[in-house]
Amino acid sequence: MNPGKRRSHRSKRLRRALEGYAFLMPNFLGFAAFTFLPVVASFVLAFYSWDMMRAAHFIGLRNFVHLLTSREFWYYFYNTVFLMIGIPIGMFLSLGMAMLVNQKLKGIVVFRTIYFLPHICVGVALYVLWVWIYNPEFGLFNQLIHFFTGLKGPAWLSDRFWAKPALIIMGLWAGAGGKSMILYLAGLQAIDPGLYEVASIDGVGAWGKFRYITIPMLGPTSFFIFVMSVIEGFQGGFDQVIVMTGGGPPPGATTTISYYIFAEAFEEQRMGYAAAVSWFLFLLVFAVTLINWRYGGRKVQY
Repeated sequence: MNPGKRRSHRSKRLRRALEGYAFLMPNFLGFAAFTFLPVVASFVLAFYSWDMMRAAHFIGLRNFVHLLTSREFWYYFYNTVFLMIGIPIGMFLSLGMAMLVNQKLKGIVVFRTIYFLPHICVGVALYVLWVWIYNPEFGLFNQLIHFFTGLKGPAWLSDRFWAKPALIIMGLWAGAGGKSMILYLAGLQAIDPGLYEVASIDGVGAWGKFRYITIPMLGPTSFFIFVMSVIEGFQGGFDQVIVMTGGGPPPGATTTISYYIFAEAFEEQRMGYAAAVSWFLFLLVFAVTLINWRYGGRKVQY
């Protein structure tokens, strides 16, 4: 290749590279401005005390020490874990609903849409609806309890004992027909029908097919749903709590870690401490996810 053609080839490659960088630049700038820099700023802020009114001052690891020795934080951690009791129940319900809508019936698409509706509806509207359902005087739940048993129902959202189960029940209703059902439905439709035909020839009943074919073949799907549900469980609960209970009552009875971060940052104006709790939550989610992949992944048959 002569020098003139070589320079022309390099110029063309440079122009194509610059065009590529120009296309990437808007996305990169958006990521840097709204994700990367805030994450770095929150990490730095975790080592400072700042109330948004006066200048921040460096306090080292004091925020983390206060976090680890705070009884409030560990009680809110317990609340968060308690609300995650609904994860296996929700997975079981999602699998059941997926098996129902996997039937080859006329109009089954309508049922799939109806079951998926709570997942795409505006969360605040659903939470307000459930506040009415849980009303101790005229709510649907207590009306049904009184109709069938003659007993007076509990004050669901204002009772320390019943508040967290009430949130779990609401979460199961909203989540059972959501994305978990869709993932299970895709998993069910990916199973080779020949496996069930062979099992039928061998005289295997419905329970045997479910136990020895459906459950193992859905192993990867169940594992993925479980891992994602645990991550969302640690990070979730904020909008549900702020609309339905406000973190109580009594104070702190339904406060989750995510709501605690919001309260410390924007109600108590302790931005540094809120940033420390956020980073502790990130490390917690990261560690639990690693453990799930390390030990749970071995039991999944791919």
